Amino acid sequence: MYSFWAPEGRPSPCSSSSSKKIFVSWRDDMDLNLSSLRSEAADAVRTALASAEHLQLSLKAELSQEEQALTLHAGGAKKTRSDGNEDLKEMLESNKESLKLEAMKRVVGLIAKGKNASELFPAVVKNVASKNIELKKLVYVYLVRYAEEQQDLALLSISTFQRALKDPNQLIRASALRVLSSVRVPIIVPIMMLAIKEAAADLSPYVRKTSAHAIQKLYSLDPDQKEHLIEVIEKLLKDKSTLVAGSVVMAFEEVCPDRIDLIHKNYRKLCNLLVDVEEWGQVVIISMLTRYARTQFTSPWKEGAVFDENDVKTFYDSDSEEKRDRPDAKPYVMDPDHRLLLRNTKPLLQSRNTAVVMSVAQLYWHLAPKQEVNIVTKSLVRLLRSHREVQYVVLQNIATMSIQRKGMFEPFMKSFYVRSTDTTHIKTLKLEILTNLANEANISTILREFQTYVKSQDKAFAAATIQAIGRCATNISEVTDTCLNGLVLLLSNRDEGVVAESVVVIRKLLQTQPTQHSEIIKHMAKLFDKITVSMARASILWLMGEYCERVSKIAPDVLRKIAKTFTVEEDIVKLQAVNLAAKLYLTNSKQTKLLTQYILNLGKYDPSYDIRDRTRFIRQLIVPGDKSGALNKYARRILLAPKPAPMLESAFKDRDRFQLGTLSHSLNSKAAGYQELSDWPAVAPDQSVRNVEVIEPVKEWAPLLGKSKTTNSDDKFYSDEDDAKKEKASDSSDDDGSSSSTNSSTSGSSSSSSEESGSTSEEDESESDKSSTDSGKSSGDSSYSESEQKRMIKKKKNIKIQAEKHKHNHGDSGSDKDGEQASGSSAESSTSDSDSDSESDSAAQQKRKNNIKSKPKVENRSKTEVSLLDLDDFSPAPANAPKSSAVSLSLLSDLEGLSLTGASTTMQAQVTTPTFGPVETHELLHHMTGKGLSAKYHFPRQPCLYQSGMVAVQLTLTNCSDRTLEEIHIGERSPASLKIHCFNPIELLEPGASATVSMGVDFCDSTQAANFQLCTKEDRFSVSIQPAVGELLMSCSLTEEDFCREQSKLLGMNETSATVATATSDVSVTERVLSAANVGAVASSEQRLHRFAGRTVSSQVLVLVQLELKDSSGGLLTVSTEKSVMASMLLRDLQQALARA
Repeated sequence: MYSFWAPEGRPSPCSSSSSKKIFVSWRDDMDLNLSSLRSEAADAVRTALASAEHLQLSLKAELSQEEQALTLHAGGAKKTRSDGNEDLKEMLESNKESLKLEAMKRVVGLIAKGKNASELFPAVVKNVASKNIELKKLVYVYLVRYAEEQQDLALLSISTFQRALKDPNQLIRASALRVLSSVRVPIIVPIMMLAIKEAAADLSPYVRKTSAHAIQKLYSLDPDQKEHLIEVIEKLLKDKSTLVAGSVVMAFEEVCPDRIDLIHKNYRKLCNLLVDVEEWGQVVIISMLTRYARTQFTSPWKEGAVFDENDVKTFYDSDSEEKRDRPDAKPYVMDPDHRLLLRNTKPLLQSRNTAVVMSVAQLYWHLAPKQEVNIVTKSLVRLLRSHREVQYVVLQNIATMSIQRKGMFEPFMKSFYVRSTDTTHIKTLKLEILTNLANEANISTILREFQTYVKSQDKAFAAATIQAIGRCATNISEVTDTCLNGLVLLLSNRDEGVVAESVVVIRKLLQTQPTQHSEIIKHMAKLFDKITVSMARASILWLMGEYCERVSKIAPDVLRKIAKTFTVEEDIVKLQAVNLAAKLYLTNSKQTKLLTQYILNLGKYDPSYDIRDRTRFIRQLIVPGDKSGALNKYARRILLAPKPAPMLESAFKDRDRFQLGTLSHSLNSKAAGYQELSDWPAVAPDQSVRNVEVIEPVKEWAPLLGKSKTTNSDDKFYSDEDDAKKEKASDSSDDDGSSSSTNSSTSGSSSSSSEESGSTSEEDESESDKSSTDSGKSSGDSSYSESEQKRMIKKKKNIKIQAEKHKHNHGDSGSDKDGEQASGSSAESSTSDSDSDSESDSAAQQKRKNNIKSKPKVENRSKTEVSLLDLDDFSPAPANAPKSSAVSLSLLSDLEGLSLTGASTTMQAQVTTPTFGPVETHELLHHMTGKGLSAKYHFPRQPCLYQSGMVAVQLTLTNCSDRTLEEIHIGERSPASLKIHCFNPIELLEPGASATVSMGVDFCDSTQAANFQLCTKEDRFSVSIQPAVGELLMSCSLTEEDFCREQSKLLGMNETSATVATATSDVSVTERVLSAANVGAVASSEQRLHRFAGRTVSSQVLVLVQLELKDSSGGLLTVSTEKSVMASMLLRDLQQALARA
């Protein structure tokens, strides 16, 4: 082998040139190999990235520095992002549907991340005609995003979009219309208009909803199409789908918000559909209905207006006495449609969407009577647990509301205490609300809270707290001195900002009582050198000049100090220095003449033209001269004129001019698109414009258990209060008739016989009921429907049958025997009629009983068998039930004495029919919690038919779901010893159907809630019935002599009394007492005394109530009973009822 080196170790001469050639060749081979390795590595990296993206493991958009270096060395200087888009283009142009679908998913993913994918538009739009439904949906999503940017390319696919409008798939039809309306080209307006009209008549509510959205886009593109679009809106407003309602109202608000005539026919439908509309649609509808109501209904806020309707706050019976006492007071009767809106929006206060809750709150604020607005308070306070952005908006609205009505939020004052985690703007708003809520009762608590806030590290918040203290001192004169002393202590604070703000606030407070606080002014003068904040220094100078006569020795020295630093002060300080010099020149010219001239000379050449102008004016005003003229004579009156004390007002005082919850209210400035609420009309427009066939909500009283109830259109919008009013009027007339019939024994027997007539004909019943109720019916009952009359007749008939059944169980021989016992003697014909009538009633009763036993399942009964009180819900009276000591002359009084103890031999305390029926219904189970089952309850104030010690409770069960509910019954009770007489299980309750059942609960004369489970076949729901103390009583009748005798026995610990504020009207006092407690009125010989008597349901303990009117505005209320705890609770409830406006 040839050697490169010589033996001596030196290079061989013959080998030098050949070795160089070999080395160069070896180096070139190495460079070539390295280049190929770099190229292969770059290709491998790209392949790995593409595979990873295909497997959705990573969507890396850029290469690392090492990868970019390898790419550059390989000569491939292409951008990775372009390579990625090229891959997507290749996938979109491939023949495989799977690759296209995968590519579209990645493209939509890029759009969702905010990345620009517009360069893929040509490749994407080619797939618009794909037969793959999933791929077509994604293509439409992409086109909606970029159709406006790539209008020319989108126009090429118009024919494809038009064909897609006929696609069998509703999602494709809706997507095609959405893309078509997104192409903002005026040339296709006719095509869009035609597509919208066709979509508005589509069978799919989703497509109709999309057409409503397209209306707004077309209107913004071409406003000239307004009239055609209004026609489409009018058509869509008649749509009964909840999916369409919100969208079409939004289109109405954008296109023609002033066309309220389009809403008339759809108002009631929108109110009834409101609960089921999607959340953001609810917000739009509520906002629109708020504006509509302000134009169609009269104001419920009129001063001196008397509420003549039956709701939670106000009661009515016979207001003839009230009208005689107050001839000028015109009763306010709320329009049923106005009440419908308030009633249907109230459940939305429980919505999870904060915008919906805020919308309902502003609706109640702008539309509801003042005594009903408080129901939104808890819902608004609940929203304070949301995010800080929500808190900010809610607190702004609460701040506005708390200025006018402090009582709304005062019970929740602790919810507005500032937390350390709150941001500054949240703290400031809470501080504003606390200041608005301050009054004589809670000011001490609020001031203690403010003392903590002043120490906050947040300087802006501490300054705002000092201003709040000043507002409290101004508004509440009792704490002015306390606040002033506290602010003076803050003058020694280390924080300069706190001291400066305190000086400004003290200056405002001192203007209210300057003569009493000269020491504070002197103290502030001593701090002048230490304070550097310009506003605080200016405030001290203003105080020195305003009250220079009271600090005549200190003011010149302060002027001397400010003269030294005049040239370096801020403009606001210089202006006050010039004013101070002028005032001291007029009051103490001997000591301050030279200082004043010096300051005026400095001001004459000041850089600020404001200072120069002020100086020239002051010189001519105070220094007498030839040019000063007559103005110099009035210098003292001008400069030393008494100034009114400033009013420290809330920044939210004037925001009530904007609608709550709007952007304009938040900004305190009218925003674009804001529509102002109109004033209430003096005379309500014609309400008949809203009388159309609409969807009827499920009523509280429904006679059919297994089938939805249908009624005449005339009855659809009567509120529950109206039904109760009519029923009460009918009952009162019946009572009058029965009482008058007892004057003679013969007439009493005959009337009793006629009442128990065995004829079950609907026509006869209707005629007899009409004749008995016409005499006692008010003018407001003229529209009473025939179906309601039949329903009430059935109720009375079933009560009579039940009473007759009870008398048979106790061995009564029949109505002829009863007639003999009551009257002593009767005509023969009357007796025979009575016998036949009782036999027919007994036969009908036995037949009904057999049907009940043979058919325990709830049936769909015919119209002639409709009854309000279903006998399935009652059980026979116990065999040992006590018998009344005296036999009544009418079936109604027989029924009243079924389950009560016998009357005392010394006192005839007989249970009577309540003269006032409560109408307050409580929610037992919400349909959202009950998975479609809704339950409400109320206390009918009638004797319980199951057991004498139980309180009667009526439940209304409603199936709000779209499925049939089975086996509705009562489950476990808590505590286990709780005595409840359950209603018979309801085997089937069809969708939309409602059932009314009765049950009995033994509360043991306690207001402790009765907890139990309301069960269906699949679910169990824990519910509770909370009784008011007044519902634990049963009214009884006493004579005045018996009342006084029993009251004399209940003295000392058994007597509870308090002074109350009440009205002077007898009717008003009686109604308010009866609204709070189930007691009977006792006749009184003295006009100023009102007496009521009742017994506890469970223990039969006598409860006596006496109200002695002292003057026109108050009286002494006394409750006498052996149960002292119940007496105190009843006294509190009666106080609230009597004080209620």
